[in-house]
Amino acid sequence: MVHILIVEDQAIVRNGLKMIVEQEPDFEIVAEASNGVEALAALENHHIDLVLMDVRMPKMNGIEATKRIRNRFPQIKVLVLTTFDDEEYAFETLKDGANGFLLKSAEPQKLISAIQSVLEGGLVLHEEVAAKLMPKLLKKSTSSQPVHTLTERELDVVRLVGEGKTNKEISEELFLSIGTVKNYMTHILQELDLRDRTQLAIYAIKNDLV
Repeated sequence: MVHILIVEDQAIVRNGLKMIVEQEPDFEIVAEASNGVEALAALENHHIDLVLMDVRMPKMNGIEATKRIRNRFPQIKVLVLTTFDDEEYAFETLKDGANGFLLKSAEPQKLISAIQSVLEGGLVLHEEVAAKLMPKLLKKSTSSQPVHTLTERELDVVRLVGEGKTNKEISEELFLSIGTVKNYMTHILQELDLRDRTQLAIYAIKNDLV
């Protein structure tokens, strides 16, 4: 069973999300919060696998809440949901460790698919947001670590992460076991001094590996 926390300041939207998510038999909404402060408190009292995070909320918005959650609970996945197709929100939440960014206008099945992908280690970007976000990510960063520090096989893994592939999909494409892929991921993150998969995906895009 996947335990999910909904963070959304509008009760009617929370209820709608809950109805959609719990149609999936393996998903359970175990807690709800109306802002980032309540979300952090809920995480102290519940076992949570994934957070559905709104952006604009009182007391603590989704950007700050995502940053704090990913710093304090790095194992928890965060999928950001918003009605605002603003690339700045996407960039900030992804930079702070969010595992995906989806507009609330998405079809219910797309939300379910996005949750499943994030849980499997994928990076989800709504198409409308991605179109605006890519130019920003493609700007070269002078602080980026040189690509040549990685082996060819490691670069293959990085490229597939940049394409949003899960560990399972990477293992199938490269004919490796999932355990081997996980080992590669651990070494790559250490080698590049990156925090998580999201930062690695951004690294892949910045260095023209995708």
